Amino acid sequence: MRVGYARVSTIDQNPELQLEALRRAGCEKVFTERGSGAADDRPELGRILSDVLRTGDTLVVWKLDRLARSLKKLIATAEELERAKIGLVSLTESIDTTTPGGMLTFHVFGAIAQFERALIRERTTAGLVEARQRGRKGGRPPAMRPSDIAAARALMKEGSIPVRNIAQRMGVSVATLYRHIGKKGGVTKIVESEEAHG
Repeated sequence: MRVGYARVSTIDQNPELQLEALRRAGCEKVFTERGSGAADDRPELGRILSDVLRTGDTLVVWKLDRLARSLKKLIATAEELERAKIGLVSLTESIDTTTPGGMLTFHVFGAIAQFERALIRERTTAGLVEARQRGRKGGRPPAMRPSDIAAARALMKEGSIPVRNIAQRMGVSVATLYRHIGKKGGVTKIVESEEAHG
């Protein structure tokens, strides 16, 4: 069975062009998804993949961008279909994974996506190595400087200011304050002192 899937953005509210193309392509059932072009949420597509399509069926789309917003998501969806032995046809791009040529095209897409991910990883690693050689550490800077930690410790030991107020003064959450104070020890005594006053 050929199942059509049309996605209509809020800008392009008239799905007739897609629907007519899908009907002419021999789709017995056609489903329409309405939503923002920016959103990656496609509940109707999820329902089609889990409840409607069966082994040997073919999912037909008017254009590949109707199926997924990113190449990564498109490849993942195509691989999911391939595992379930469901074909994928894109009318605009003339891709048909039920043919050897169509499968080749999709494997090329997959290889390109994998290559792109590897390049990004490689560049990230090279950037971190270079930064470390220049004396920079990776990651975020600590939320509290050593001088802030010392000041917070002194205020907490004094016991006259609630921990919540100390955290606000330092510009951090109570959990972050305890985490940084606890790094040098003494947090148990401070907590007990807080409970005694609270």
